[in-house]
Amino acid sequence: MVVEKKNVKSVVIAGGGTAGWMTAAALSHHFKDQAIRITLIESSQIGTIGVGEATIPTLRRFYQKLGLTDLDVVKATAATCKLGIEFKDWFQEGTSFIHPFGLYGQGTQEVAFHQYWLRAKKAGSKVALADYSLGVNLAKESRFTLPSEQPESQLEIFDWALHFDAALFAQLMKDYAVANGVMPIDAKIEQVTLNQQDKRIEMLQLQDGCLISGDLFIDCSGFSGILIKQALNTPFEDWSQWLLCDRAIAVQSETSGQPLARTISQAHTAGWQWKIPLQHRMGNGLVYSSKYIDDQAAKECLLANVEGKILHQPRSFSFTPGRIKSAWHNNCIAVGLSSGFLEPLESTSIALVETAIEKIIQTFEQPEYTKQDVDKFNHATVMEYERVRDFIILHYKANQRTDGAMWQFCREMPVPDKLIEKLQRYQQTGSIMQYPWEIFGKDSWLAILDGFNIYPKNYDKKADNMPIEYLNQQLEYMKTRVRKAVDGAPTHGEFLAQYCQFIAK
Repeated sequence: MVVEKKNVKSVVIAGGGTAGWMTAAALSHHFKDQAIRITLIESSQIGTIGVGEATIPTLRRFYQKLGLTDLDVVKATAATCKLGIEFKDWFQEGTSFIHPFGLYGQGTQEVAFHQYWLRAKKAGSKVALADYSLGVNLAKESRFTLPSEQPESQLEIFDWALHFDAALFAQLMKDYAVANGVMPIDAKIEQVTLNQQDKRIEMLQLQDGCLISGDLFIDCSGFSGILIKQALNTPFEDWSQWLLCDRAIAVQSETSGQPLARTISQAHTAGWQWKIPLQHRMGNGLVYSSKYIDDQAAKECLLANVEGKILHQPRSFSFTPGRIKSAWHNNCIAVGLSSGFLEPLESTSIALVETAIEKIIQTFEQPEYTKQDVDKFNHATVMEYERVRDFIILHYKANQRTDGAMWQFCREMPVPDKLIEKLQRYQQTGSIMQYPWEIFGKDSWLAILDGFNIYPKNYDKKADNMPIEYLNQQLEYMKTRVRKAVDGAPTHGEFLAQYCQFIAK
C-alpha cells in the first residue's frame, strides 16, 4: 500500500493575536533548521477578543521549550502567579472552594491519598481535603514561592500558572517569531482561492491585491474562522444543550492592595463572573446565558460587582459553545477560537491552543504529512475538547443553588455518557477514571467532586492497611507540614516585587 505524502515548504497563518503568534513562535522554533517559509497575516484594523488572561500550568511548559524563563515572561506580561481557581457560590450560595494546581496529601505506591482520606471521613473524622493541598493553602492566603525542585514528599508538590496581559504575551510571541524569520503582513484577507478539484486552499488574496500562496494554512482568525468555516464550510458541532452560557461582557479596572494568587469565579443568577488580577490592572467579566438574562441586566450585574475604577467601556461578545467537526480539513488546520470555544471557566482556551500546536509539531517531525496524520490529529482534538467539555459541564450539573431557573435546568439536564461513566465509577468505588487526551488529572477532578460534595459509597479497601488511629495521626502530621510550609512562604506581592516586577514601557 502506497501512502501519499504531502510536502510542506511554506506555512501561512491567518490571524495574529495570542493563538496566531504562539503558533508562529512554536513553528519557527521547530523548523529553525529547515527551509520552511512561515508567513503570518493579521490586520491591525481587526481587534482580538483579548479576555483570556488566565492560564493553566501547561503554558509554562510551552514557553520554556522556546527558551523563555518564568520570571522573564511574568515581568514582560505584567503577570501574577496563579495557584488555582476559587469557585464562590457554585455549589450553594455562601460556599467556596479552590481547584488547585497540584496534589493532595501523601499516598503510598499501593493506595492513593484520597482513598485514605475517604476512609478517615467514613470513620467520622472531620478531615477537609483542602487541608492537605499546599497549593490550596498558599492560594487562600495569597502567598507564593517557587515549587521545590527536589521535593521531599508529595506534600511539597504544587504547580502554578500565570494571569497575564494577553496583548503583551502576543507581542512577546511576535517578537520571538519575527526574530526567527516569520514574515508578518498587516492586511485583511479579502478572498480565499480553492483548488476546484480537491478543494484545498491555494492562495489568499489580500486587501491590497497581493496574493499569498502556501502548502499548509493555519486558521487563527478567531470566531470568524475565515478559512476553516467560511472558505471550507467545515461543519460545527453545537454543545448548547449542556453549556447554556452564550454571551460574555468584559471590563478592566484599577487594582490595589495585595494581589491575589488565584482566579476568582463567582456564580450569579444566570451565569458567573471572573476576577483576574494582573500587576497593573484587574480583569473582570461576566459569562451568562441570554436565555435567562438580557444584555443590559448582565452589564449592570457585572459593573455592580467590580472593585476599583473602571478603565474603559465594557466590551461584549457572543459565542456558541462547541467545536468544528474536523480541526484539520484538507490543507487547513484550525487553532484557537476558529477550532471551537468552551467558556473560560477553567482557563482552557489558551491550553487548547498549546495542545493543537504540540500536535502539529509532533505531526511534522519531517515537513510532510499523510491522510493518517490528519485523521490522528482530528481524533485527538475531538477527545481533548470533549474531555474539557465534560469537566466544565460537571460544574453546572452538580450545583445545588436555589436562586435561578438556569441552575435548576443544569441540575436536571442529561449529560454526556463519558461523564456519567466517570461519576458512577467514582461514586461506587472512589476511583477516578482517566481517559486518553484529558487535560485535567485526577486531583483536578477530585477538587471539583469535593467542592460539590460528591462522595463515593465506598473506598478502596487497600486503605485498611493501617489502624485508624495511626491513619488519623498521619493525617494530622500532613496537615501540620502543609501549614508550616505556608507560614514560611512570602506574600504574593513580596515575591513579585523581589523577582519579577512589571515596569510599563
